Amino acid sequence: MVEVKNKGNEPVENLLRRFSKRWQRSGIGQRERKRRYRNRPETRRERRLRALYRLAVQKEREKLRKLGRLEEEKNNFISGRIGRSN
Repeated sequence: MVEVKNKGNEPVENLLRRFSKRWQRSGIGQRERKRRYRNRPETRRERRLRALYRLAVQKEREKLRKLGRLEEEKNNFISGRIGRSN
């Protein structure tokens, strides 16, 4: 718990600024953000389903490529354009 006491007739803005600085230094906000956005470990079932989906997509792309409905992918590693297609 972070506490800040008013120094006489200190303006509210200064009091708020001192409070927020102490709060940041205490690490409470960072700790709570980590807890709030925590990712749970993936279960075996989820990994398996994701792998099956990935295989299905790969098979479908290969099928389309063989039928000529999908352009050949260019090797973007050479030109340094990894992750972007033209």
